[in-house]
Amino acid sequence: MESVDTVMLVHGWGGSFESTWQRNGFTALLEDGDKNVIGVDLLGHGSAPKPHDPEAYSDLTERVVEALPDHPTAAIGFSLGALTLLRAAIQRPDRFDRLVLAGIGRNVFERDHSGSTAIAEGLRALLEGADPASLDQTARLFAQYAQQPGNDIEALLAVMERPAGFEIDTAGIAQVTCPVLVVVGEKDFVHPADELAAAFPDGHVVNLPRTDHFATTESFGFFDAALEFVGALT
Repeated sequence: MESVDTVMLVHGWGGSFESTWQRNGFTALLEDGDKNVIGVDLLGHGSAPKPHDPEAYSDLTERVVEALPDHPTAAIGFSLGALTLLRAAIQRPDRFDRLVLAGIGRNVFERDHSGSTAIAEGLRALLEGADPASLDQTARLFAQYAQQPGNDIEALLAVMERPAGFEIDTAGIAQVTCPVLVVVGEKDFVHPADELAAAFPDGHVVNLPRTDHFATTESFGFFDAALEFVGALT
């Protein structure tokens, strides 16, 4: 496999470059594999501005595109970060050398947004003083994730309620001609990811046994698959 020098990392909703990629040692492993790492904090997260207006989040790809180097690069994204990278790659396929998209799958093609609505309602209830234990399981997990140190729950709610943006379909995905690896846990609510991987001209899928959504980026299976795909295994 041809090696690439630079790897961009994009976290998921409620995370950050530091909490998702540095704290677990993944960034250090990339650097040990002679990779230059570009860390992106999506709008509303980490060190980025945190507006409370959902309209401000209508195009999350802006910070990704601004951080891209002049040459095509590899990029690894988790959950919202993976969706954002996918949108950026559909719009600018020439800017990417290869992609690892973790924590997305069948949700890319689903048009039912009731899950996001339920999570947003749970976050709003949390802001209004509700007991997290009173929320349904999925909303409770997202609420716990939102309460990590440094997070702004109102900003994260605005991210959840952002405009939908352009529809991702198989025609758009077919424009992404670089090699793409989709990694998903078998206990993730977005599993399976076979249809998504098959939509890419050069798509591949890795299923992580006994792994749920939030455990994906802590999984050794994810580490091995992603590092090998971008040529960083030492």
